[in-house]
Amino acid sequence: MIYHRKFIHPKSGTWVVFVHGAGGSNAVWFRQLKEFKKHFNVLLVDLRGHGKSKPATLEEDSDYSFDEVAMDVIRLMDHYEIKKAHLVGISLGCIVIRAIDKLAPGRAESIVLGGAIIQFNKTLKVLISMAKILNSVLPYMWLYKLNALILMPYRRHSESRNIFIREAIKLGEKEFGKWMKMTREIKSNLNDFLTREPSAPVLYLMGDGDHMFLPMVADLVKKQVNAKLEIIKNSGHCCNLDQANLFNEISIHFIQRNSGKQEMLKLG
Repeated sequence: MIYHRKFIHPKSGTWVVFVHGAGGSNAVWFRQLKEFKKHFNVLLVDLRGHGKSKPATLEEDSDYSFDEVAMDVIRLMDHYEIKKAHLVGISLGCIVIRAIDKLAPGRAESIVLGGAIIQFNKTLKVLISMAKILNSVLPYMWLYKLNALILMPYRRHSESRNIFIREAIKLGEKEFGKWMKMTREIKSNLNDFLTREPSAPVLYLMGDGDHMFLPMVADLVKKQVNAKLEIIKNSGHCCNLDQANLFNEISIHFIQRNSGKQEMLKLG
């Protein structure tokens, strides 16, 4: 079972599950935990190979898939008999959440996607191709620091960039390589974003300085029936860190508005 931290609210029956991105851990949600605990039951996870979720012996030399990573989270929800939860993700964690929704439709009561990666533009495709080539000759942290600088290039994003890099150091070169290989299947997962409606209401939270992904998300939201976009000013890719108060306020309001909504529709 993947490493996790569980916080029970004395009165609320509503669950929020947080899913970090590649190279992160549950620690990237430290600016959300205090506020969310006031309202909901909270489950923080370390995805396989990340944080304290070290791979099992049988997994050490095997590659991963997004479906397998998503199943880890679904099994954890099953273990605690969490039938429905609000899923909150950041960066590549958003792809894991969409995989959860694909494999277990209806388990998400609502979905909050921060710094969502929904499509690869030409620039990103070139960067990934370069990273794969350079990965064989350069230390993985050089690549990760370069990636962080490209995604969060501005001085005002330096704190988020440093947290991003600090967490990646804990990942290790072997696990970094496995997640790099997963980019092969990202295209099919991203196509799922574009062609399949999610089973729950979706809120996209994007920083106005998220130059790589904001334009694509803005275009997608126009095509999805049950999706909403909120742009957070003075923020980059990791908007949950850059503007935590706004991220918390907007996402908590969205979750509260959608708690129990699907059950009410069934009863109606």
